[in-house]
Amino acid sequence: MKTTKVTRFTKARAALTALALVVAPGVAVMGTATDAFAATKISHATATQMFRDVGITWSSSGNCSNRNVSTCTSFEQLNLDTAKGAQTLKKASGCALNITGGTETGHASGTYSHWNGYKLDYSKYSCVSNYIKTYFSYIGLRGDGAPQWRSGSGNIYAEEGNHWDVTYYNCGGC
Repeated sequence: MKTTKVTRFTKARAALTALALVVAPGVAVMGTATDAFAATKISHATATQMFRDVGITWSSSGNCSNRNVSTCTSFEQLNLDTAKGAQTLKKASGCALNITGGTETGHASGTYSHWNGYKLDYSKYSCVSNYIKTYFSYIGLRGDGAPQWRSGSGNIYAEEGNHWDVTYYNCGGC
């Protein structure tokens, strides 16, 4: 009986994955076909409280948080797992973390984008850089030439000149 249930689940998952690749070719499938669209979204206020709780700071060149202004740093519509991932990085590394980019307009588009709540940018401090390069696996250059590291949980850390661009597929082992 259990084998039948597992087989049905496996076939259903394979079908959903295949469907996702037809609908969105080139998009990495993490889990099931709907995971990228089933993320729990949080407000700017919720995110800032979560960051305050662990000592994460944030800044913007425009000193604002309006999601529709590119010089602001907004957390409106951030994925809950992305905020938890930032908390995990802070706790695990013990480093100062300052977020310089959130869900505001002005970043590259795509499913796993800033706008869709999957990415945060961090100031490039030596402590966090050393932590990433020591504990995560180097996976090569991104299409734009940015070197990348993958955490054990699968999140991707790209070194973009003066900051870290992090894609959170999950909360990083929270």
